[in-house]
Amino acid sequence: MSTTFDAELEERLVRYVQIDTQAEESSSTVPSTARQYDLLRLLVDELQAIGAQEIQLTDYGAVLATLPATVSTTVPTIAFLAHVDTAPAFSGTAVKPIIHRNYDGADIVLPDDPHNVLSPRQFPYLATKVGEDIITASGTTLLGADDKAGIAIIMTMAHHLLQNPAIPHGRIRLCFTPDEEIGRGVHARLPADLQADVAYTLDGEECGAIVYETFSADKATIHIQGVSVHTGQAKDRLVNALHLAAKIISTLPHVTLTPETTNGRQGFIHIYRMSGTAAMADLHFILRDFELDGLRTQGELIEQVCATVQATEPRARITYTITPQYRNMRYWLEQDMRPVDLARDACCRIGIEPFFTQTRGGTDGSRLTEMGIPTPNLFTGMQNVHGPLEWVSVQDMARATAMCIALAQLWYEKR
Repeated sequence: MSTTFDAELEERLVRYVQIDTQAEESSSTVPSTARQYDLLRLLVDELQAIGAQEIQLTDYGAVLATLPATVSTTVPTIAFLAHVDTAPAFSGTAVKPIIHRNYDGADIVLPDDPHNVLSPRQFPYLATKVGEDIITASGTTLLGADDKAGIAIIMTMAHHLLQNPAIPHGRIRLCFTPDEEIGRGVHARLPADLQADVAYTLDGEECGAIVYETFSADKATIHIQGVSVHTGQAKDRLVNALHLAAKIISTLPHVTLTPETTNGRQGFIHIYRMSGTAAMADLHFILRDFELDGLRTQGELIEQVCATVQATEPRARITYTITPQYRNMRYWLEQDMRPVDLARDACCRIGIEPFFTQTRGGTDGSRLTEMGIPTPNLFTGMQNVHGPLEWVSVQDMARATAMCIALAQLWYEKR
């Protein structure tokens, strides 16, 4: 199975990850960074080259295309999606992908920063990949397999289906979105433009994983307006916004309710950015929980802490804003589990043991599901995303490609 797709997947991923597509949350443009167009336009060209139809680069930065049906019967239209952007959390500039062929089970020392070591003792999933081809970055950047592995899988699947019209399937839509990593991947017009009955994101991790439950997510921003006075005349007049910011951070939970102290189904409040001066400061948080009640409680805690710190210094002005981001796809998918069940069947058909897991994050599928297109998330094999230890197995990507082809056939067979 894997040898059919390995070479194409490897070539595509290595090429795609060398294109810097990092998103930028503070940007107001769509996409948030112009460099994402470097990959988006390349994908348009490649879709044309392989013979896809109805290729479109929308004004909101999504690439759409169609694989025409190979059967005349009515079959639900399915879509496959991946995002082109990489996370702002770690550098995605000048990525140097390295292929570790026929992995021998030893530690992988990343040459540009030997302190970064991939060890199967620390990462047990790596220990299961002996004999496979592992792709990493060089140690000073992320790899970008999140989600360029997904792009490579979808493009390889599309190429294979277009070259093999005897494989029966209905109409298939392809979609590559920008800005997923900053929560802007699903534009308001995307569900209508996608023209799909059901969709799948290729943005998951371990081989066999099918995700139909994600975090629900809000973003919280706190603005602190202090009182700015020349330090020479500051006695009893200066109100330092940075001191108040520090009080807010220290008042919020530290030994619980943070990403580094939670796992499984536990939610968290995570401060990911702070900026400012003595005159004013801004704090940026993400709030995450699998249940809406838990998310609501986190918002109330932000409100209470702001009020408490405000009470200690009435001359300052502390305001907060909580912005909804996405919701747990389970709330909709559990009403009709057919998209999930067929993904499970597709894994079984190609000899992969499927398993269901929740993801401590979100995908474009979270928003699409909420907006009316059921969209579970499927595995790609990528691991340790958003940092220098990111890696992926070529053979895992090949398994995902075979799964997607089987899934397209199953929607025809079980229409």
